[in-house]
Amino acid sequence: MSSGDSVTNPGSPTPSKPTCLALGVVSFLCFMAGFSTGVEFVRFLSFGAIFKNISGGLEDESPVLWSDAGRDVAFLRSLGINVALLLLFVVQHSLMAWPAVKDTVVKVFGVLQRSVYILCTAVSLQILMRYWQSFPHGPYLWNVSTAPWSTWLPLLCALLHTISWFLIFSVLLIFDYAELMGVKQVYYHCLGMGDPLSHKSPRAARLYAHLRHPIYLELLVILWAVPSFSPDRLLLASTLTLYLTLVHRLDVLDYTYLRSQLEKKFTLFSREEASSEYSASWKKD
Repeated sequence: MSSGDSVTNPGSPTPSKPTCLALGVVSFLCFMAGFSTGVEFVRFLSFGAIFKNISGGLEDESPVLWSDAGRDVAFLRSLGINVALLLLFVVQHSLMAWPAVKDTVVKVFGVLQRSVYILCTAVSLQILMRYWQSFPHGPYLWNVSTAPWSTWLPLLCALLHTISWFLIFSVLLIFDYAELMGVKQVYYHCLGMGDPLSHKSPRAARLYAHLRHPIYLELLVILWAVPSFSPDRLLLASTLTLYLTLVHRLDVLDYTYLRSQLEKKFTLFSREEASSEYSASWKKD
């Protein structure tokens, strides 16, 4: 995701309290829509794709062959629906990040540009998840159904997904999550401080200019590390992998800055832990 453009200048007059309250409410609602959709997207990508294998909810062998599926009208119709849903998400997610469209949204919604972007992304994802057509009976690209891998592979995939989501959330926390979700822009605007990006260092501003999907590798693991690979999962993983590859623009300097920020976080946490231990020992003495 790309960060929002500057819509105000530092030192600009602060808006009235009713205006700030209205902006805050709208921004918070957009944030909640984005956050709740993100939680549901975790379930959509990981929980449903792995739990059926662990619980034994899948057939041992696929009763449908690829040759038969290609002649099935219902299968092709469902496949077409999934393609349309993916196109809707990709077009919305990319079109609203296009500078010309972004400038238009800024002119209409002002400081709420990022919040509107988050809301529209949440809506497109909700539509994708609600109307996605699954193929629980295959044909599978692969389907591990023999012991002991039928037990251990789903557990291994669950572990990989858990680690990947943990890394994703950690990276998002390293970045300014409130700014990515559009909340900080409204806060700074109401204080007359301008765009939060204008207060960042040149290295941070450069990173935010390139920031689209900093969690590229982890998302690839989540998309492809599943014990049973159905046609709809193949379509989802292939499309999103291609999209992520095309828009992934972070370079070596960006990764260097990201690593330095992560090291600073660990140093800060270690200092706080050492301080708390010293305080506890001092009180005991």
